[in-house]
Amino acid sequence: MPLERAEALRRLGQARVGHLATVGEDGAPHIVPVSLAATDEMIVTMIDQKPKTTTTLKRLDNIEANPRVSVLVDAWSEDWSELWWVRVDGTAKTHHSGDLWEVARSLLVSKYPQYRQDAPRGPAIVITVETVRSWESTP
Repeated sequence: MPLERAEALRRLGQARVGHLATVGEDGAPHIVPVSLAATDEMIVTMIDQKPKTTTTLKRLDNIEANPRVSVLVDAWSEDWSELWWVRVDGTAKTHHSGDLWEVARSLLVSKYPQYRQDAPRGPAIVITVETVRSWESTP
């Protein structure tokens, strides 16, 4: 059963981890776990200092080639009456500085205590929310 939009966005905003899906020029999907923060209009994530295998990140290249993205958050339980998921589809843009970069950083620092010690310094990915889809099990 779908959630009300406001409830879906609330759950998305409270989620500790999301999965960002992008598509490359070759049409291949690419999904990575991300820290995220959300408002009614946008979702933000940033490239932080956690070790990466490369500094040329596929998600950034993909957004440059095709800004259409999805973000998925979910709750899993062995009690299947507690399952739910929220998927937001939207358009992403990368910011290396400026007002939206600052907003993204502030939202993430407010949400994640780990970032209070070492705030993200890399590019911000700002996603404009276009559609919200959701589901939860019903007892």
